[in-house]
Amino acid sequence: MSVQTIMVIGAGQMGSGIAQVCAQAGYNVLLNDLKPEFVERGLNGIKKNLNRQVDKGRMTAEQLDETVGRITSSADLQDAAKADLVIEAAVENMEVKAKIFAQLDGIAPEHAILASNTSSLPITEIAAATKRPEKVIGMHFMNPVPVMKLVEIIRGLATADEVYQTIEDITKTLQKVPVEVNDFPGFVSNRILMPMINEAIYTLYEGVATKEAIDEVMKLGMNHPMGPLTLADFIGLDTCLYIMETLHEGFGDDKYRPCPLLRKYVKAGWLGKKSGRGFYTYE
Repeated sequence: MSVQTIMVIGAGQMGSGIAQVCAQAGYNVLLNDLKPEFVERGLNGIKKNLNRQVDKGRMTAEQLDETVGRITSSADLQDAAKADLVIEAAVENMEVKAKIFAQLDGIAPEHAILASNTSSLPITEIAAATKRPEKVIGMHFMNPVPVMKLVEIIRGLATADEVYQTIEDITKTLQKVPVEVNDFPGFVSNRILMPMINEAIYTLYEGVATKEAIDEVMKLGMNHPMGPLTLADFIGLDTCLYIMETLHEGFGDDKYRPCPLLRKYVKAGWLGKKSGRGFYTYE
């Protein structure tokens, strides 16, 4: 299956990162969001990232112009009619994703593959919103997308082998490493990572140690590049909570119960780096 044009839905941090690596790999990219100013913000982020690569000598100014030239702004979902592959990177909410996929199903060409960058939601359920479940797949990139090598590829119950193979091949052209994962809540990455973060929050909640001490133990003792509480701030505490709730609901096991302190911080609007305050304070 030949893929030349990729539409990315959602121009936030993840979506713009996905658009950037797709454009760098030579694909024509449609970067879509609800409003033109959201797309513009995403494009500015991409240009900033690429300029950094030029400054470091990893890319020429010509290559930067060529990459940016492959990205077209879109504020209309109807543009999916031009896409061979759509990668959805909208908010982590089943209702929102199901609605987007139902709309895409009616707009995208018959041959088009519909992929979701969901970090925890069931691909099978997302696919059920369409009449082409065999062409729906999970493509979970890691943050920050231009830097991180892993892409979890998640088969839904009906995903065709040919579709899986196409997405695996595309992932390799993006200079990423594809890993096949079955459709269970949280997949592999977040099923293991989020309970660890949640346990770190419980450790703080129960007064076992300070936040700095908890992060230091995991950095120096376990060789993690950053501590779990710092990482939670970078991911977004609202996202952490949502994934823990997805795991708790999906497995019905109390080991996935979100820590009350996590809930309290989210209710307070302390969402981490993006809101200026989480476990730590950011300028």
